[in-house]
Amino acid sequence: PGFAGMNGSAIENFSCVIYNVSLMNCTWQAGWNAPADTQYFLYWQNSRGNNLTECEHYIKEENGRNTGCRFKNVNIEIEKAYFRVNRSNKDSSMQFYDEYIQLYKIEKLMPPSNITVNCDEIKNDCIIQWQRPQTSHSTTDKCFKYEININYK
Repeated sequence: PGFAGMNGSAIENFSCVIYNVSLMNCTWQAGWNAPADTQYFLYWQNSRGNNLTECEHYIKEENGRNTGCRFKNVNIEIEKAYFRVNRSNKDSSMQFYDEYIQLYKIEKLMPPSNITVNCDEIKNDCIIQWQRPQTSHSTTDKCFKYEININYK
């Protein structure tokens, strides 16, 4: 993460998570030394050559300060995305925050779908099949490991 300006005025605890394949939430806390009139604005760049795009759906505190953002239709187009949180208030010497994040590392995967179980009592075995979870970044099965818990009743 990068900082420039008055110490303690940049945001803290910045984090993002991708969920339900194409939705992303990013959240942060105001800097410990940020004046009360400080407002924050999140920008991100998800592909090479694109300009920074500002958040369209901010999450706000009770006092109206932006402390997060909800993104829709997120696609992982490059390995690392660039995030920058600018701030505005009367004092122009405040810090900004920026960070590169590997998006596939922040994705919460959906469970496998179309799970079927076919058991043969004579052979005393079962075949369990499923489709890999839909993700925003991978189209191959080699990236997944599965764990199966079998409970006998």
